[in-house]
Amino acid sequence: MPQRLPPPPGGMIPLDHQPELFAAFNQYYGVLWSRGVVDQASKEAGRLRNARVTGCKLCQSLRFGGAVEAGLTEDLVDLIVDGHQESGLPERLKLVLRWADALIVDPHGIDDALRADVLDEWTPEQVVELTMTITSAMGFSKAAVALGPPPSMDVMLVPTPEPGGSVVNPFA
Repeated sequence: MPQRLPPPPGGMIPLDHQPELFAAFNQYYGVLWSRGVVDQASKEAGRLRNARVTGCKLCQSLRFGGAVEAGLTEDLVDLIVDGHQESGLPERLKLVLRWADALIVDPHGIDDALRADVLDEWTPEQVVELTMTITSAMGFSKAAVALGPPPSMDVMLVPTPEPGGSVVNPFA
């Protein structure tokens, strides 16, 4: 197993080496999640698709409360896998995953048909938010993977991120 970057003395996670930077990220992420115009289940589906594609164990283990309240059950989460196009996911979530896959793999390759489908489902304001949610999750998860995998984690239901909170320690 790759070595994990240790947290600083008194810290919980490697990101505690840069507390001001991590606080700024948490502020941004909290606004994105708690003050947005896209439903929580759609954003969470995109975040979890990214987590599975990037292999981020931390991101895979978290479930945001707002998405669960919006109906994103573990049965649906289990369908956020390769081959999701043929799954029992609602069409809206399948579209989120198609958008996420395009953003993750090759955003230059987004074709007119996918862009039209996305714009038929969401307003431009919502497309921006959904895109920022997925790509922000990509950056965070890639950093988390690069800093080293956390110890094994069970799935945890955590509050939806709020400005001033912490995506990693939402109970603090």
